[in-house]
Amino acid sequence: MSLSEIRERIARAEAGAGRAPGSVALVAVSKVQPPDRVAAVLDQGHRLFGENRVQEAAERWPPFQERYAGIALHLVGPLQTNKARQAMEMFDAIHSLDRPKLARTLARLAQETGRCPDLFVQVNTGEEPQKAGVLPADADAFVAECRSLDLAVGGLMCIPPAEEEPSLHFALLAKIAARNGLDGLSMGMSGDFERAIALGATHVRVGSAIFGERDYG
Repeated sequence: MSLSEIRERIARAEAGAGRAPGSVALVAVSKVQPPDRVAAVLDQGHRLFGENRVQEAAERWPPFQERYAGIALHLVGPLQTNKARQAMEMFDAIHSLDRPKLARTLARLAQETGRCPDLFVQVNTGEEPQKAGVLPADADAFVAECRSLDLAVGGLMCIPPAEEEPSLHFALLAKIAARNGLDGLSMGMSGDFERAIALGATHVRVGSAIFGERDYG
């Protein structure tokens, strides 16, 4: 599937949900993809990309940033505390704020540097033990804790369990965001982004549907 087809599907989903054109940001998740595939998407004018690992992004993006203006990078994977400074320098948004220690580290670095990426709190809506994110019951308190540290949390993120209906998780995330006065909703991936848009997603994270299947070999 091509980038243009994904854009068309997003536009149709926006219209179907009665939302303004362009209200949903497409984060093209380029993790593990070969440089030629990333360059092809850049050549089509796309500039918003998601990466899962700080180190991979640090190796991949500087050459592209020399060749293409206006690239924005979002960290959509887990962030280790010892990579926080590098992440804050490199990324325009972090979608995986998921624990108090990381919040305190980001707050300290923001005070030191005078800047902070856009922040999304990751919520483990499926309460899966192997998955990162705060539990839904703890989300309100964690958002309040982040705000007490002067972190400007802009939204929430979730990754629904693979075997469950994602719409239930998207609706739960939207409900938590609404009661906390948060506008940003990072939810929806290649297989379910239209359902996420119908339920209020502001950022959809699409990888394989744009770039093709990843080769982890």
